[in-house]
Amino acid sequence: MKLRIATYNIHKGVTSGRSRIHALKLALAQLDADLLFLQEVQGRHDRHALRHAAHWPSLGQHEFLAGESHHSAYGMNAVYDHGHHGNALLSRFPIGAIRNQDVSDHAYEARGILHCVVDIDGVSVHCYVIHLGLFAGGRRRQTAALVEAVRSSAPPDAPLIIAGDFNDWTNQLSEFLRIRLGVTEVFEHQASVPGLMGYLRKLGGMRPLVQPARTFPASMPMLRLDRIYLRGFEVESAQVLRGGLWSTLSDHAPIISTLRLK
Repeated sequence: MKLRIATYNIHKGVTSGRSRIHALKLALAQLDADLLFLQEVQGRHDRHALRHAAHWPSLGQHEFLAGESHHSAYGMNAVYDHGHHGNALLSRFPIGAIRNQDVSDHAYEARGILHCVVDIDGVSVHCYVIHLGLFAGGRRRQTAALVEAVRSSAPPDAPLIIAGDFNDWTNQLSEFLRIRLGVTEVFEHQASVPGLMGYLRKLGGMRPLVQPARTFPASMPMLRLDRIYLRGFEVESAQVLRGGLWSTLSDHAPIISTLRLK
């Protein structure tokens, strides 16, 4: 069974002071993804609703983007007087259990793990939408919380997908997740890091170092911030969508991948 998935930080549907939410909806529809792992989703924003009255949906962005084709789940993380935002999962398949866990490391960065169990043709797939903090120490603690959340909520042999904005531009977390959860990143099936380090690791019988894709900033991706980690799936393809419309819809570029359930 094939599955098409995407992860995307949508920057609350606003770039350069312009509402981009309607263009985002059209672009996401063109992806034809079965599962979309979204970050910085605006559940409510009264000021944007007034400023962009003609272009701001009355629904929360997760419901608006889901439309009639997808189910949606929303994890509210940051709450303020004029609204709130968080992570969301859009799914063509029924969403069963939903839980949003607060993993904020300090008062100025509200972060959460949205866990959804999706029924895909009778198979329970555990999906985790994540957006980690900007500081390395906080990311390590949040990743440890993610590991504990997965271990306590998903059977050890259950297929799972962890996707989102990890803010891990130095790639410090992939090996930790691989060891603790047995996951792989979608770009591991592509070329590993070349050069002396790659040769020495191969010579020593170690796994090749694999660099995640560059996704930020969208106009000219340089930093490797966004990831998709998997267990129980084979990767048929994975790519970052760059250029054209994708360089204007958000400050991140989306990752799209086609998977096959093992």
